[in-house]
Amino acid sequence: MSSSQGVSLVTGSGQGIGRAIALRLADDGYDVAVNDIPSNRENLETLKAEIESKGRKALVVTADVSQEDQVKLMVDTVVETLGGLDVMVANAGICIFKPFLETTVAEWDRIFSINTRGVMLCYQAAARQMIAQGRGGRIIGACSMAGKKAFPAYAAYSATKFAVRAMTQSAAAEFGKYRITVNAYCPGNIDTPMMHNMIPIIAEKTGADPEAIKKQFDSAAVVGYHGEPSDVASLVSYIASPGAHFITGQSIVCDGGVIFD
Repeated sequence: MSSSQGVSLVTGSGQGIGRAIALRLADDGYDVAVNDIPSNRENLETLKAEIESKGRKALVVTADVSQEDQVKLMVDTVVETLGGLDVMVANAGICIFKPFLETTVAEWDRIFSINTRGVMLCYQAAARQMIAQGRGGRIIGACSMAGKKAFPAYAAYSATKFAVRAMTQSAAAEFGKYRITVNAYCPGNIDTPMMHNMIPIIAEKTGADPEAIKKQFDSAAVVGYHGEPSDVASLVSYIASPGAHFITGQSIVCDGGVIFD
């Protein structure tokens, strides 16, 4: 096993973008802790084996990122088992497609608890550990193109992602003196289980044909196609790298040109 670049932790890595990020960071030479909720443990164990096949250490840590005690225990477990924390990727999130007037308080609170409180708790726990270590670090959050431009029926989702941008900027301003950069990635339409799960929901709400919705997703990007999880993982790989030390407080769009920032 070659020497490690450091230790990374990727939340929500049981599938989709999080899974791709974890594998890419392993390729980059990081030991990787993978997280998701307990019901996704089987996916995490498969991912752990794949990371280990690349010659890197891996650890499964199940936790609900919306719960402060679970986030703290998650980070403590990673540090105790893998020896520290150098890259935190707060990737876990959910999406709701629902008209603003139909969105319930319970739905609003649930999506904020995961997408916003979860990111806040991960940022805090990671920063405390990285400051204590004294060797800097990378904190990276999941935003969205919907965190740059709000779309109809995505009010709750967009609001959580706009909040991630604000947190990222504020945290970057506070943690820069510790050589910790804080950035976020803003995916567009990416071929993930989340995207596929959203298509029938959008079809039901709008009365549109599911195949037409798929085509709309592709045609929305100026490149003419949707992205793959590995496309987002490539961006995260760079943000996490030593070469990105002078980039902080940014929320970088990776959407094939749906929106221009």
